Amino acid sequence: MKQYYWYKGQLVNSSQIQISLDNPGLLYGATVFTTLRVYEHNLDHHLTDWSSHCERVKNSLNFFGWNQPDWKRVRNGAELLQEYFPVLRITIFPDGGELITGRVLPQNLPQMQTDGIAARMIDRSLYRSFPQHKTGNYLAAWWAKISVCNSQPTCQEAILIDEVGNWLETSTGNLWGWGQGCWWTPPLTGKILPGIGRSHIYSYLQTQNQTIRENPWTPEIINKLETLAYTNSVVEIIPIHTVIHPCQQLQYNPYHASLEILRRFFTT
Repeated sequence: MKQYYWYKGQLVNSSQIQISLDNPGLLYGATVFTTLRVYEHNLDHHLTDWSSHCERVKNSLNFFGWNQPDWKRVRNGAELLQEYFPVLRITIFPDGGELITGRVLPQNLPQMQTDGIAARMIDRSLYRSFPQHKTGNYLAAWWAKISVCNSQPTCQEAILIDEVGNWLETSTGNLWGWGQGCWWTPPLTGKILPGIGRSHIYSYLQTQNQTIRENPWTPEIINKLETLAYTNSVVEIIPIHTVIHPCQQLQYNPYHASLEILRRFFTT
C-alpha cells in the first residue's frame, strides 16, 4: 500500500524512498527527529506545540554541527501531511534535508489511557545513544520495547535503567509517579530525554501548586509510589499498572485520582 510522505521539498505517494548508499543517516542513524501529535488539524494548536518541536530539532542540529533545513519548506510539508495523519515524525539529515512521515494513533489508545499497561524492567546493558537528543540511532530503545513485547506479550513497554539500577524512562516516554502526597519524576541528569510532554506537564503541575520531586528513582522511591504513568507528545498519559521486576511484580493503581490532574492538562 502506498503512503504519502514528504522528502526534500516534494510530497511523495509511495511506500519506497530513494536514498544514497553513503548517506550517514542510513549507515549510522545520523539524523535527528521529533514526533508530534497534531491537534485539531492545527500545527499552531497549543498542544501540538510546533515551535517547541522545531526548537528541539534546531538545538540538536547545532549540537552535532549539522546543517539546518529550510524551515519554511519543513512547515509546508507538515501542513500537507497533517491532512492525512494525526501523528508526524520530522527527520532531518546532516545535510539539512528533511523527511516527514505520518502515522495514525494506536487503535487501543483510549483503553490504554483508561486501564493502563504492563511494563518490564530491561537489562541495564540497553541504553539510548545521546539520550538528551532524539537521534536516528534509536536501536536500544526500539529493541528494548520489541524484546519485551515478544518475550512477554502482556507487556507493552520497557523501563530503562542506569548502571546502578535506578529507573530512567520507558522506551518511548518519561516516567511520572504519585506517592506520599506529591509527584515524582526522574531528574534530567543527561541520561534521559527531556521530553516536550514532560516539560509541559511539569509546568502545568507547578501552576496547580503541585509538589514535584526530581530524585533518582531508587528502589526506595519506587516503593513509595501509589500510581505510575509514562507520558509523551503522542499518547499523552498512559498509566502503568504492573512492572515486572527480575525478582517480583510491582503493582500500581491505574485508576488513582491523582492521574486526573495530569489528564486535565490535555483538556484545557
